[in-house]
Formats: sequence, structure tokens, C-alpha cells
Amino acid sequence: MKQFSLSDWPELAAGLRRPFQAGYFAMYSSLYGGIVTDPALMLIPLDDHMVHRGDGIFEALKAVHGRIYGLEAHLDRLHQSAKALALAFPVSDADLRGIIAETVRAAGKTDCMIRIYISRGPGSFGVNPYDCPASQLFVVVTALGTPFMAHHPGGGRLCTSQIAGKSAAMSHIKNCNYAPNVLMKKEAVDAGVDFVAGFDEQGFLTEGAIENMGIVTADRRLLFPRLDRILAGTTMLRVMELARTLIPQGALKDVAFADIRRQDILAASEFIITGTTINVAAGVEFDGQPIGTGKPGPVYHALAGMLDQDMKAPSP
Repeated sequence: MKQFSLSDWPELAAGLRRPFQAGYFAMYSSLYGGIVTDPALMLIPLDDHMVHRGDGIFEALKAVHGRIYGLEAHLDRLHQSAKALALAFPVSDADLRGIIAETVRAAGKTDCMIRIYISRGPGSFGVNPYDCPASQLFVVVTALGTPFMAHHPGGGRLCTSQIAGKSAAMSHIKNCNYAPNVLMKKEAVDAGVDFVAGFDEQGFLTEGAIENMGIVTADRRLLFPRLDRILAGTTMLRVMELARTLIPQGALKDVAFADIRRQDILAASEFIITGTTINVAAGVEFDGQPIGTGKPGPVYHALAGMLDQDMKAPSP
């Protein structure tokens, strides 16, 4: 078997290029101290704790029409996650904003996905975080996918997840240990549905694999699960802000957090799904039974339109 060295890099790089990397545009690496645009260079050391222990945090956001949407909300949550894991920020907020902007510019795209990763850093293959001398920053810009409803205008189908939910403490941290989330997505694909909905030990709705979920009750109340067992989604929180403007119009009576059981979903008039990559989606079937009319409802349509306008609005 051949042994490679750095002098063999052209041959190694050719082996690292794959068809799916067509949508990988740019990556900043604190290890490199700069930005690369060749996917073959978008690498993280195997001994980085983020790779072999999931010991890192991340945020996913997007640029729409050249505007980075919801940046401050994502940075706030990134700080919360870092504090919870005692993970040092490798750069100042001002430098991070600049790095994100420069990486997006290097990508040359006005519409794109942006993922920010802060890792514990390389240092050993052990579990001791103190083996890692310094945390590292990676910013990756990739293609922006099409929102779910663009391909599924009739809405999404859901079923109950059998994957145990995260503990209250861990559910608030957007860390890189996403094994339960991966299994939830596998569960949805294997079941032939679009999403699965998680429930805690008390039978209350939590979240999907990467989605926040809520209901519109028969008396026009928009409810999302209480924040003690879910990740506070930036899109969910913004949608709730926008939804409150529908109350004076009579389209909604209230927007709130609440305990939501399976029977509440089946009795709901609408099921709302939110997330960075899907925007707002409508759930129309749960465990084989229709939700409401079995079609996307008026609250979904209103919220989807409002969020779209909000994302495309010029920066103040």
C-alpha cells in the first residue's frame, strides 16, 4: 500500500474531490488563518475533539439577496452554547462578523448557507478537553437549498418519533453531537414520511430532527412547546414575533408557549414547522391522520409570506 506525504498533495487532492462538493463554495479555517475555495482543502484534523467526540458547537444561517439574515440572534445562541460547554471563543464578535462577511464574499454568492463551527480543537484522541490547547473556528459557505414547501406544496406528513429526547440541559446547546437527530431523520426516511415529531417523558411535543414544531388550535392560538426541553430556534422565535401582528387582525387570538400532547395535534386546525433551511412549512398528516383539513391552512400561508418578506427586506 502506498504511503503519501505532502509532496503527493496533487494526487491526494484529486482523491478528495467528489461530485457532491459542487455546492461547497468557501471555508474559513483558523488553522489555516484564511479562506479556501477548493473543497479538497475544506478539512478538519481527525484529532479535533469536534470530529471524534462531537465536542464543538455550530450555527446554521443564510444569506438572502446578499443580506445575512438573523446574524445577531445566531451569534447570541452561539455564545450561549459556548458558555454551556465551557468552550472559549477563538475570536472577538467583531472579528467573527468580519470573517463571516469575507467568507461569503469569497464564495461569490448572494444566496447561500453559512455554517459556523467552534471546536474544542485538536490535541489528542482522548476525552479530556484540556488536551486541546486552543479552540478553533471554521466558517463554511455552501449552496442554499430550496425550502421544503417549494417541493411539497401540499404540506408534509409526520409520525411520532421513538428516539429518546435530549435532556433539558443538553437540548439548549446546539452542539455537534447530533446522533439523536441523525436517527430521527433516518426514522422519517424509513417510515416514508417527511418529518418525525419528538415527545418527552410526559408525552409533550419537543421538536423534530432539525425543526421546531407547533400547532394552531381550533380557537386560533399559535402554540409552540415550552423552551425547557427544546432548542430555541431562531426562525421559530422570529415567526412568533411576526405572528403576533396577526392578533389585531383577528387571524390569531394568541401566540404562546405551551405543553402540547398528541391529542392536541390531532385536534389542531394547523401544524406549523419552522427552521433555517425550511423557513415555514405546514404539516398536514400526523401518524396517518389528517391535521385540520389535511391541507396547508391560512395561518401557514400568512406566516410563510411574512417570513419571506422579512428575509428579503433591506438591512436597516
